[in-house]
Amino acid sequence: MAKKLEGFNFEQRHGKARVRVARVWRSKEGRHFMVEWNVSISLLSDSIIAYVDDDNSDIVATDTIKNTVYAKAKECKEQLSVEEFAILLAKHFTSFYRQVTSAIVRIVEKPWECVSVDGQLHEHGFKLGSERHTTEVTVQESGTLQMTSGIEGLALLKTTKSGFEGFIRDKYTALPDTQERMLATEVTSTWRYSYESVFNLPQKPLYFTERYLAVKKVLMDTFFGPPKEGVYSASVQSTLYQMAKAVLGRFHDISLVHLKMPNIHFLPVNLSSKDKDIIVKFEDDVYLPTDEPHGSIEASFSRFWSKM
Repeated sequence: MAKKLEGFNFEQRHGKARVRVARVWRSKEGRHFMVEWNVSISLLSDSIIAYVDDDNSDIVATDTIKNTVYAKAKECKEQLSVEEFAILLAKHFTSFYRQVTSAIVRIVEKPWECVSVDGQLHEHGFKLGSERHTTEVTVQESGTLQMTSGIEGLALLKTTKSGFEGFIRDKYTALPDTQERMLATEVTSTWRYSYESVFNLPQKPLYFTERYLAVKKVLMDTFFGPPKEGVYSASVQSTLYQMAKAVLGRFHDISLVHLKMPNIHFLPVNLSSKDKDIIVKFEDDVYLPTDEPHGSIEASFSRFWSKM
């Protein structure tokens, strides 16, 4: 909330960004579990004396904030989700320091995945995947909570069952109508949970990790459709809507879904020359992959009672 300061509106926060931490847990059976998190923390407080009086007595040093991340990771004796760790950090800062009124914690999880060797999960071997699990939580000193989770870098592609036609045409339009094209995108999605307090969260271990995996599966299943026949996409907008609707329909503790889905173009290749009329004739087989420029499509969907 803005404060009045010498005739100006004044808002401030401080914190530490891009704190990288990895944590390994070892089960009694010898299996290892590991995560790598990139943590950013912002602290909100009522203190203004550091700005106007050269008095740092109300500041939590950003180096202390960094060290707290490692200390709290060490204290986590059992495996936990990235959301749980974010809430744990935010609760610490709002309860341990009287100056702090709210804490905002954003974490991006690097996608390390256990490898399989000869069809068996390796006990301590991991490979780097692609899409990233994200979360952002805001906790106030009263325990009030706002929490989102998300996914970044989810690359999806289907080679058929996609078209685009009937769009506005004017003197600048060159794109032909089509009922047959390749559809590719890199999904960035966030979803907001309906939990409003740190005191009424699910107590099941790794609940939010399971929810993340389930939401990702719904997004992918809706994009692709059934394994044999697939599902037709009339536009990226249409597919995006179906994906968001499927998430809200499946998970009742999710109140809002935001999807960003660039249309990454695979252009048909037709080549000809003066000496030889046709070098390559496109028959839904040879494409030029591009990543820019690309179409930009994004939208948010929420339940009527959700606070946007």
